[in-house]
Amino acid sequence: MTATAYDIKDSSLAPAGADRIEWALTEMPVLRTLMSRFADERPLDGVRIAACLHVTAETANLARVLVKGGAEVALCASNPLSTQDDVAAALALTYDVPVFAHRGDDHDSYYRRLAAALDVRPQITIDDGADLVNQLHTARRELLDGIMGGTEETTTGVIRLRAMAADGALEYPVIAVNDADTKHLFDNRYGTGQSVLDSILRATNILIAGKVFVVCGYGWCGRGVAMRALGMGAKVIVTEVEPVRAIEATMDGFQVMPLIEAIPHADIVITVTGDKHVVDRHHLQAAKDGCIVANAGHFDVEINLKALKEMASGVSRPRPHVDEYLLNGGRKLRVLGEGRLVNLAAAEGHPPAVMDMSFANQALGAVHVRQNHNTLQKQVYSMPTDIDREVARLKLASMGIGIDVLTPEQEKYLKSWQEGT
Repeated sequence: MTATAYDIKDSSLAPAGADRIEWALTEMPVLRTLMSRFADERPLDGVRIAACLHVTAETANLARVLVKGGAEVALCASNPLSTQDDVAAALALTYDVPVFAHRGDDHDSYYRRLAAALDVRPQITIDDGADLVNQLHTARRELLDGIMGGTEETTTGVIRLRAMAADGALEYPVIAVNDADTKHLFDNRYGTGQSVLDSILRATNILIAGKVFVVCGYGWCGRGVAMRALGMGAKVIVTEVEPVRAIEATMDGFQVMPLIEAIPHADIVITVTGDKHVVDRHHLQAAKDGCIVANAGHFDVEINLKALKEMASGVSRPRPHVDEYLLNGGRKLRVLGEGRLVNLAAAEGHPPAVMDMSFANQALGAVHVRQNHNTLQKQVYSMPTDIDREVARLKLASMGIGIDVLTPEQEKYLKSWQEGT
């Protein structure tokens, strides 16, 4: 790998990208701590890493930490509409990190740049959605023998990887960073919650208060979106397929009903499920005029856009990131961000403060793979608890927050069974 190998859209954007990256780092104290530690310890010295992530300022700071740790890093995008071209330029030209990413890639160019990242013959993969793993297991199997292991950032990717493992198809161990409490409890809930509402406001400039806001899926991301919509005065309805989550949403104070019953009343519909055609043809037929539909799941399959295009007599773009479909009877349905991950297609993604913890887990997960790959099996592992707790400790310290410590007597009591009432 050479530091001059890159494929970016506009090199003139590098100074602006560097400013954006440094600004984000001010909100990422855990990564700053790891940057210093990795520079001293070099825990990834000589390791080749291919990373398929959203190319944002926050991701740039993860790449910088990995490089400080001695790794050779090649980065490609995990979504055609999530790349910040100024950040890509800065990474390549200011920080000497090979980047292969253009915002607005079509299918073929997206996979061509992903292949370029794999050309470095990685020993560790870092994924957001498991596209690197998928390509290694399909188009680039000759590279599998050199892989120590990988890490996976997001719920959708972990679902894909566990399906591969269940089928006996997974050829190397992967750490599910998404399983870390310091990831899904904060990134998914607070990061997704804030960034989704941010993207809707940027794309539409509508007033959220008083709107009927339907959240499809009440996992950690759905919880976050519902919380933030409620906080802005929306009337929130949750749709679910899991009965336990449906009960939880009910007890959290939200209306719960099937989507086909909710969508005729909906002003805004957000999908956060990781599944396909959550908003399907019959839902689109029942939606009212002016309904806004967006997706906050990783892949652009949650809304049946093919069916919508077949139903529509025309489509226009009244605002950036808003496609307005004209349907029968003069109804208009508005899709944000082309049905892709709306918080990155129409805004900047999660705030740096939550990505600080997520990417600290990624960096320490890569070190764990490097140090333990000889004993890891070809399966999906949850993030080790000691790493999760270390990230939490570092975050608390950065916030000036102290916590209690168990006394020896308390530790002994918690490990014993002899004492009773």
